Amino acid sequence: MTDIHALIDSEIKSNDVILFMKGTPQFPQCGFSGQVVQILDHLGVTYKGINVLESAEMRQGIKDYSNWPTTPQLYIKGEFIGGCDIVREMFQAGELQTQLETSGVAVKSAS
Repeated sequence: MTDIHALIDSEIKSNDVILFMKGTPQFPQCGFSGQVVQILDHLGVTYKGINVLESAEMRQGIKDYSNWPTTPQLYIKGEFIGGCDIVREMFQAGELQTQLETSGVAVKSAS
């Protein structure tokens, strides 16, 4: 059995922006994951999507890792940001863009 926490930890530490989601960035399989993908794509952020539906171990592992009961889960530079509602609220308030820029993640300038 693989150590799912070590795998999750490694993914979070080796990707500036990572989204644990249902489905993939190209094909989200739930509305909440889709909303976060739309926000990240709108901001032009480079990120990695991990499909939690591919493995029950990953689906439960990420919830245990973050102590957060749902997916999607967004991490920026190793820091857990939150799920869909938090990401959407931060985006609407301009806080997500600031957080990304402060973390050194390139964001497409607002047009």
